[in-house]
Amino acid sequence: CKTIMGKALGIDYGTKRTGIAITDAMQIIASGLTTVATHTLDEFISNLVQKEAIECFVVGDPKNLDGTATDSTGHVNGFVKRLQKTHPTIHIHQIDERFTSKIAKQSILASGVKKKERQNKALVDEVSATIILQNYLDYR
Repeated sequence: CKTIMGKALGIDYGTKRTGIAITDAMQIIASGLTTVATHTLDEFISNLVQKEAIECFVVGDPKNLDGTATDSTGHVNGFVKRLQKTHPTIHIHQIDERFTSKIAKQSILASGVKKKERQNKALVDEVSATIILQNYLDYR
């Protein structure tokens, strides 16, 4: 995001569920927002863009450890193209997400969340989106 005016929206896209995170207006802190069923994602984002001043999207870019495309890469690229069409004025950044799920699981474990909640994949997706967004904030 070029100027600090609006919020950045972090997206950990999945074929079933998508984790969503958002920054504060100053784009200093990334916070987990929710996890949505992917088939409702486009509508969810459109509603959010109407309510919040979203300045840019930060989408996790899935890669294998060697940097090659994964099974998810095509799905994510299709989603990014849809985002560009439906929200042409909002800038999109893609961030390498190679270790985010693993880091998310470790941070959930370290935070003392009970085992039953740790098995909640939606929580992992939301934390992954937060990590993707925080990485963008840290390295832009």
